[in-house]
Amino acid sequence: MIKLGYKLMSEEHGPADLVRNAVRAEEAGFDFAAISDHFFPWLEEQGHSPLAWTVLGAVAQATRRIGLMTAVTCPTFRYHPAIVAQGAATVALLSNDRFTLGLGAGERLNEHVVGLGWPGRAERQERLAEAIDIVQGLLSGEMTNYSGRWLRLDHARLFDRPQRKVPVVLAAGGPKAARLAGERCDGLMATEARSDLIDAYKGAGGRGPRYCEVALCWAEREDDARRTAHHYFRWSATGWPVMAELPDPEGFAAASESVTPEMVGKLVSCGPSAEQHLAAIDKYVQAGFDHIVLTQVGPRQEEFLAFVRRELVPALGRRKAA
Repeated sequence: MIKLGYKLMSEEHGPADLVRNAVRAEEAGFDFAAISDHFFPWLEEQGHSPLAWTVLGAVAQATRRIGLMTAVTCPTFRYHPAIVAQGAATVALLSNDRFTLGLGAGERLNEHVVGLGWPGRAERQERLAEAIDIVQGLLSGEMTNYSGRWLRLDHARLFDRPQRKVPVVLAAGGPKAARLAGERCDGLMATEARSDLIDAYKGAGGRGPRYCEVALCWAEREDDARRTAHHYFRWSATGWPVMAELPDPEGFAAASESVTPEMVGKLVSCGPSAEQHLAAIDKYVQAGFDHIVLTQVGPRQEEFLAFVRRELVPALGRRKAA
């Protein structure tokens, strides 16, 4: 069964607006809301980057039904995994077991700020694997000490921990990370409609939910939507290998300087058509994803949520019935 999620873009909205958007998403019928966890926005034009964990606490109190998750948190540099586990347990308690912890390898953009540098991909993956062990061990109550190559845990224990262990989902950009998700986590997340990631996840024993993010930009006119998507989302055209390495919004501005609205329009479904947006969603469903996170690019969140309730959800229902 397909679950529909709403992306709380912390790079484009301040903390109070994020809470209001989460409440509206619950009212619109979304199953869950996923918040990005950044120190910087990708572009100066986006203009925001509040602490995701503080926002989650507020959202947990302002909502009653909708699931919550991070999409995603890096547990290896800016945060120690013990702090991530503590935050996850606390939000789960505040939300009455509505929280899922999404983890990922991170980007230099956010992680370099603590002065530990930004190592190569191999070390980052090793750190991530160690962090997953620590987070899972603390959340399950089965670990107090850990001594890895990169990370340590010294006599740690979570005193406030929900009876049901917080599910941990891992973001994967390639089969290696997808296999790690299958081996050590409770679910998979991706941003590309790639069935090979699903295959790698399942091949490594993964049986949990498969999350994906689908970028949309609703507007009354398709050309207006493309311009909005270009203004706020052109950074995405650089691709993950570049995105992981750039240090600041100025770097993303330079890297995306030659990106046009037409190029962004090929990455982001733009315009007023429910069928067009459904076609973008279908690519991920056909690849094997069952938890679809919709990212409305730009400021028009209230109008987008009304569109989802009025047109997109009924259209999805008709497709299920067919």
